[in-house]
Amino acid sequence: MSLTPATLSRRSFVVASVGAALALGVGGRAHARGRSPFGRYGSPAARLSERTLYVHPGGLGDHTTVQAAVTAAVGSGYTLVIAPGTYRETVAVSVARTGMTWIGASGDARDVVVVYDNAAGTPKPGGGTFGTTGSATTLVQADGFTARDITFANDWLRADHPEITGTQAVAIKAQGDRSAFIRCRFLGHQDTLYADSMALGTFARQYFRDCYAEGDVDFVFGRATAVFERCHFRTLTRTDLTAAPYGFVFAPSTAGANPRGYLVTGSRVTSEAPDGYYKLARPWVPSSDTTARPMLTVRETRLGAGLDAVAPYTNMSSGFPWQDQRFAEYRNTGPGAVISVPENRPQLSDAEAGAHTREAYLGDWTPWKGC
Repeated sequence: MSLTPATLSRRSFVVASVGAALALGVGGRAHARGRSPFGRYGSPAARLSERTLYVHPGGLGDHTTVQAAVTAAVGSGYTLVIAPGTYRETVAVSVARTGMTWIGASGDARDVVVVYDNAAGTPKPGGGTFGTTGSATTLVQADGFTARDITFANDWLRADHPEITGTQAVAIKAQGDRSAFIRCRFLGHQDTLYADSMALGTFARQYFRDCYAEGDVDFVFGRATAVFERCHFRTLTRTDLTAAPYGFVFAPSTAGANPRGYLVTGSRVTSEAPDGYYKLARPWVPSSDTTARPMLTVRETRLGAGLDAVAPYTNMSSGFPWQDQRFAEYRNTGPGAVISVPENRPQLSDAEAGAHTREAYLGDWTPWKGC
């Protein structure tokens, strides 16, 4: 089939971020200059610790795939140093592999890409479809997971599969408590970043700092207690729709008993779509938890013109109006933050804002120290 400009830009973005040589798995830019592809993080011959494993697509590490390294890391406290490359695979980190750290060796998330292209409606071998969770390129269920300088992507495209109606395509689903993502990128379209927990009564804490996430429909969603600090959210254009809205940035599904949902602070939202074509959020009350009370606080964040400033929130289901959920803003700026209809933009008072900080949300866990 012919490729649309949007298709070309989406695929080329993933591949070009690591270069044609890396897409073939033959090593990174640092290696091409004669230095170790693992940078300052040692090598199999000079291992940082016995629990450090090295991943290189061309065979210069302990393993050539991320999943092989994860499988070999039996127990807690392993570090995976991942050389520049495009790793086209699905990866799952089980609950037993606690305290695992992934490090992109170059220090630039664009150089290390973990990507696959399953969607919720993609047929599974043996029958059925993958579903939303099954579509995830990376699934992390262990507590204490940390990723630095990694791109997590799902490059499944609607234009390539008009026969599939289940268009959710997750780049990463994180469910563990104390999950931290530093300088990472999350690329996809619908349901890109699934910040969730292992069970309804489990209030998993997650921290995202200096990260980039892009997509169109509900591309940051789930029931975790998640803090997004100094992050950049970008909404994509769509060639399959002719009218607004194109999509929604956030779709939290916070459990009713959880006092803290999503907190976005000191961040920005930009768009490549026409002005006003995106909603900031809509609440997700899943059929599995009709007592959910989605919670989102966006504070001191620049909201671009791509957002509908007049009505930034909308319903996912008429039975659970957004006004009955826990949506609030505080001291946001930019054209998407202009308040023209006050009842459509609930604002925190200064006193109320004091309860919506990273410290309040994350408690005794301080992942921002040393970032």
